[in-house]
Amino acid sequence: MTAPELDSLRLLVLVGELGSIGQAAAVLGLAQPSASKRLSFMERRLGLVLMDRTRRGSALTPDGRAIAGWARRVLTELDGLLDGAQALRTRHEAGLRVAASMTLAEHLLPGWIGELNRANPGLYLGLQVTNSDQVAVLAREGKVDLGFVESPGALPGLVSRKVAGDHLVVVVSGTHPWARARRPLTPAELATTPLVVREQGSGTRKTVDAALREAGVGPVKPLLELGSASAVRNAVLAGAGPAVISALDVTGHDLVVVAVEGVHFGRVLRAVWPAGRRLDGPAAELLALATRKPS
Repeated sequence: MTAPELDSLRLLVLVGELGSIGQAAAVLGLAQPSASKRLSFMERRLGLVLMDRTRRGSALTPDGRAIAGWARRVLTELDGLLDGAQALRTRHEAGLRVAASMTLAEHLLPGWIGELNRANPGLYLGLQVTNSDQVAVLAREGKVDLGFVESPGALPGLVSRKVAGDHLVVVVSGTHPWARARRPLTPAELATTPLVVREQGSGTRKTVDAALREAGVGPVKPLLELGSASAVRNAVLAGAGPAVISALDVTGHDLVVVAVEGVHFGRVLRAVWPAGRRLDGPAAELLALATRKPS
């Protein structure tokens, strides 16, 4: 028995999902007669009737549904193979592999990378933007040459160096009652109010939880969990509720900063790389740019 072609398997899966050869053909950019011929040829190859064709459309037979289920798994595995090959190719092609948490990637890293590229015009740099926990994992496993994180606390298996300082601020929209407050919030008021927050694993979320615990009232009480600083900021602007974000994310946006007494929201932004590994080449150059003192 000769194996069916992958495009024919894709076509069969789509017919099962859409109930129409014509619609499935359109998704794949095929003419309907050509799609029908492909399916008929696959039926002859397999020696099975896969489809019931009627004027109202096409439906898979029981055998067709079984074949389509197996085909879907084959195609999923193929997509995984192709994605993996692309990741390996990117790794081999990149002269420098970097991962950064979102605050650093949005506000600080572009300037450092710009300087690095001007000094190394032919350098290919691969950048992954994710939360601090994932950056640490990528650096620890050697999947990137250099990482940048904003989370507090120890980072086992990694060497770290300060690249910048940052502080978080409580923000609300102009219509929120806190925007008109005449006194600072207390730690308890902040801790008992549901906040728009980043997901678990982000440096901002860890810093907020640590600061509230240090004040004796933590951790944060989530109202919404969102996957990026911009999503949190936009939710606040839309009136969803208060949030604690980097001061770097406030500039240029119609947000009101609310004072809080007795809570320290300062943090250190750090470069990280595997313990025991000596940085050299572009990675060492990027670290030097990131740790350079402003003139």
